[in-house]
Amino acid sequence: MEILDGKKVSNEIKDEIAIQVAKMREKGEKVPHLAAILVGSDGASLTYVGSKVRSCEKVGFESTLVRMPSTTSELELLNKIEELNKNEDIDGFIVQLPLPPQIDTQKVLLAVDPDKDVDGFHPMNFGKMALDMSTFIPATPFGILELLERYNVDTKGKHTVVIGRSHIVGRPMSILMGRKGWPGNSTVTLTHSHTKNITQIISQADIVISALGVPKFLKAEMIKDDAVIIDVGITRVADDSCEKGYYITGDVDFENVSKKASFITPVPGGVGPMTIAMLLKNTLLARERHRSRK
Repeated sequence: MEILDGKKVSNEIKDEIAIQVAKMREKGEKVPHLAAILVGSDGASLTYVGSKVRSCEKVGFESTLVRMPSTTSELELLNKIEELNKNEDIDGFIVQLPLPPQIDTQKVLLAVDPDKDVDGFHPMNFGKMALDMSTFIPATPFGILELLERYNVDTKGKHTVVIGRSHIVGRPMSILMGRKGWPGNSTVTLTHSHTKNITQIISQADIVISALGVPKFLKAEMIKDDAVIIDVGITRVADDSCEKGYYITGDVDFENVSKKASFITPVPGGVGPMTIAMLLKNTLLARERHRSRK
């Protein structure tokens, strides 16, 4: 069994990006600029956005954090998005989810300029991804592909089972694993809450990608020997014995599943760090595209 170490690989990617940014500065060129809009004060969102800002500093990006109160109206947020769309100094930006209930998330995602949509959530970018065209791949699936590639995990002709059908992870992952190329060229089964005989389907998988959000859902007896296990789930479980009052766990019963798997991602330290690294990579790509157009 080999650990797919997302923390290690993400640091390698950040170091690679930092070298490119340093060369830009030496030439007197504009460095990439990533912005984030945070509406409200959700604890997990604050932590995630803070990590993004620190990562920008580490690689030499410019970064802007736009904080708006939880009472922000949909119109106010849309106006702020339009402002960032028109700001030529900003190469890419994200709107941190989830948003307060008074705001239509789909309307907000549609308002983001596809050329600055480094989260890869805009329908135009999703459509291009589905057609194998050059575009921004959603950061978490992009990170999973990068892990598979850097650890030389064979995907050709394999049976990949994706658990969960969200537009952020499950659906794009099912498309990407079935695409021509590597990582890809696998036969994909997309499962969800209405899938019948899900345990039987998982037992046939060479690669399992779980993005369900149910702690320790995937048990050792559900997988076959030497399966590749990608755990995207991350859940805070209350535990008074822990200093923080909770512990972080994934969808996979890591202790037991790891004894049967050939490759496995830990939680934390697996897919999570890769998401931020690939967001930076998308921002670098956005900056290069904007520069080539000018």
